[in-house]
Amino acid sequence: MQVSELSSLSTQVLWAAFLLSLLFGALAQGTRFCTMGAVSDVVAMGDWNRMRQWGLAAGVAMIGFAVLAFTGLIDPAKTIHASNRWIWLSAAVGGLMFGFGMVLASGCGSKTLVRIGGGSLKALIVMIVMGLAAFATLKGVTAVLRVATVDRVAIEFSTIATLPQWAAAAWGIQPTLAGLLLGLLLGGGLIAWALSAAEFRRAGNVLGGLGIGALVVAMWWVSGSLGYVAEHPQTLQEAFLTTNSGRAEALSFVAPVAYTLDWILFFSDKSKVLTLGVVSVLGVMAGSAACALSLRTFRWEGFGGIDDVANHLIGAVLMGVGGITAMGCTVGQGLSGISTLGATSFVAVAAILTGAVAAIKYQGWRLDRFG
Repeated sequence: MQVSELSSLSTQVLWAAFLLSLLFGALAQGTRFCTMGAVSDVVAMGDWNRMRQWGLAAGVAMIGFAVLAFTGLIDPAKTIHASNRWIWLSAAVGGLMFGFGMVLASGCGSKTLVRIGGGSLKALIVMIVMGLAAFATLKGVTAVLRVATVDRVAIEFSTIATLPQWAAAAWGIQPTLAGLLLGLLLGGGLIAWALSAAEFRRAGNVLGGLGIGALVVAMWWVSGSLGYVAEHPQTLQEAFLTTNSGRAEALSFVAPVAYTLDWILFFSDKSKVLTLGVVSVLGVMAGSAACALSLRTFRWEGFGGIDDVANHLIGAVLMGVGGITAMGCTVGQGLSGISTLGATSFVAVAAILTGAVAAIKYQGWRLDRFG
């Protein structure tokens, strides 16, 4: 492959990622897809509809990723989530921080971007603070703390720490076949659970779940198949074009927000180039704005007072630090990561949900005590 062809392919990958994230933003805005909102609905009202929407999306993502891996369109061992180190403590601590923070900040990373598209100025502040905290946890002062503490605790395996790898060893079959069987079993179970409730089976709910899950799968294909180059003409090594990690990536919204701020702040630096994560952040905001404007739901929103400011700033910091420590957010781990059936992703998702429930209970306690 020539350098000119490589540049053209990179452009195709970026445009594909932007269009997929544009659809993500529009779908999330139009169908009210939100993991934090789903947890809040369950805890506060006993309403499981949005949680079923998330379950449907996760199930579709699991099956889709399993099919991509089984057909050889993507290599599970070369994704950003693939590692032989099961960093369970990082996932647990980071997930708890992120889950608690997203409740204080009125939404997770993806919801923050969607709310910006809908006119929320306080979501814009949350995004900036979250991005700065995330960047510090990638390369700054909290990164040193992270590496010196929770990241040191891990269980190492001879292969990548995923359910398909463990099942393949136990069943004596190929990992991709084990992944397909587990994907169909777990993903199919989630889809069946989501669709089992009659009140859930409405166009908006089903469209949100199916659509978001399908977009995660499509992004895996874009980064892991379309953007895959077996031999880069300059390095003579395999490469995944336009990804920040150098591996296959899907949708995620903590580290990409940090990279977006970095790209904006150092735009004149030629080494700062558009990546799949950066265009995903821009795409979600643009898609959400387009949907909000078309539905005439676009509204400017500001802070309600000092307590509101404090909650959102603290929540943003917790999301930035926690999202990097856990290697993803409610989408990065909750959909993209869990679709790979990675062991770390399951711990992260459980911790995020636990942190969110704790924050909702805490807010209820404060309301009862202080009015």
